[in-house]
Amino acid sequence: MKGDLVAGVEVHADRDVCIGAGLCVLTAGAVFDQDDDGIVVVLDEHPADVVAARDAVANCPSGALSLTEE
Repeated sequence: MKGDLVAGVEVHADRDVCIGAGLCVLTAGAVFDQDDDGIVVVLDEHPADVVAARDAVANCPSGALSLTEE
Protein backbone atom coordinates (compact mmCIF):
# COMPACT_ATOMS: atom_id res chain seq x y z
CA MET A 1 0.00 0.00 0.00
CA LYS A 2 2.64 2.41 -1.04
CA GLY A 3 1.57 5.97 -0.47
CA ASP A 4 -1.25 5.07 1.93
CA LEU A 5 -1.16 6.69 5.33
CA VAL A 6 -1.46 4.11 8.09
CA ALA A 7 -2.16 5.53 11.52
CA GLY A 8 -0.78 3.89 14.61
CA VAL A 9 -3.08 1.82 16.74
CA GLU A 10 -3.29 0.40 20.23
CA VAL A 11 -4.51 -3.19 20.38
CA HIS A 12 -6.76 -4.48 23.16
CA ALA A 13 -7.95 -7.98 24.01
CA ASP A 14 -10.77 -9.01 26.33
CA ARG A 15 -9.52 -12.36 27.60
CA ASP A 16 -12.91 -13.07 29.22
CA VAL A 17 -14.57 -12.97 25.79
CA CYS A 18 -11.88 -14.87 23.84
CA ILE A 19 -12.93 -18.37 22.69
CA GLY A 20 -9.41 -19.46 21.70
CA ALA A 21 -10.02 -19.80 17.97
CA GLY A 22 -6.49 -18.60 17.22
CA LEU A 23 -7.31 -16.63 14.08
CA CYS A 24 -5.53 -13.62 15.58
CA VAL A 25 -2.29 -15.59 15.86
CA LEU A 26 -2.63 -16.84 12.29
CA THR A 27 -3.34 -13.32 11.02
CA ALA A 28 -0.91 -11.29 13.13
CA GLY A 29 1.50 -13.62 14.90
CA ALA A 30 3.82 -10.78 15.87
CA VAL A 31 0.97 -9.07 17.72
CA PHE A 32 -0.94 -11.96 19.31
CA ASP A 33 -0.21 -15.28 20.95
CA GLN A 34 -2.22 -17.75 22.99
CA ASP A 35 -1.58 -18.92 26.54
CA ASP A 36 -1.68 -22.58 27.62
CA ASP A 37 -5.49 -22.44 27.70
CA GLY A 38 -5.66 -21.02 24.17
CA ILE A 39 -6.71 -17.57 25.35
CA VAL A 40 -5.35 -14.58 23.48
CA VAL A 41 -2.29 -12.72 24.74
CA VAL A 42 -1.30 -9.36 23.27
CA LEU A 43 2.43 -9.38 22.50
CA ASP A 44 2.64 -5.90 20.99
CA GLU A 45 0.06 -3.26 21.96
CA HIS A 46 1.45 -0.83 19.39
CA PRO A 47 2.15 -3.00 16.34
CA ALA A 48 4.11 -1.77 13.37
CA ASP A 49 2.01 -3.94 11.05
CA VAL A 50 -1.25 -2.07 11.51
CA VAL A 51 -2.90 -3.76 8.54
CA ALA A 52 -2.40 -7.24 10.04
CA ALA A 53 -3.65 -6.03 13.43
CA ARG A 54 -6.78 -4.57 11.84
CA ASP A 55 -7.39 -7.82 9.93
CA ALA A 56 -7.04 -9.84 13.13
CA VAL A 57 -9.51 -7.61 14.96
CA ALA A 58 -11.97 -7.74 12.06
CA ASN A 59 -11.79 -11.55 11.86
CA CYS A 60 -11.98 -12.36 15.57
CA PRO A 61 -15.04 -14.65 15.84
CA SER A 62 -15.82 -13.71 19.45
CA GLY A 63 -15.23 -9.96 19.18
CA ALA A 64 -12.62 -10.14 21.91
CA LEU A 65 -10.21 -7.90 20.03
CA SER A 66 -10.41 -4.19 19.49
CA LEU A 67 -8.10 -1.36 18.58
CA THR A 68 -7.89 2.32 19.18
CA GLU A 69 -6.56 4.67 16.54
CA GLU A 70 -3.73 6.84 17.84
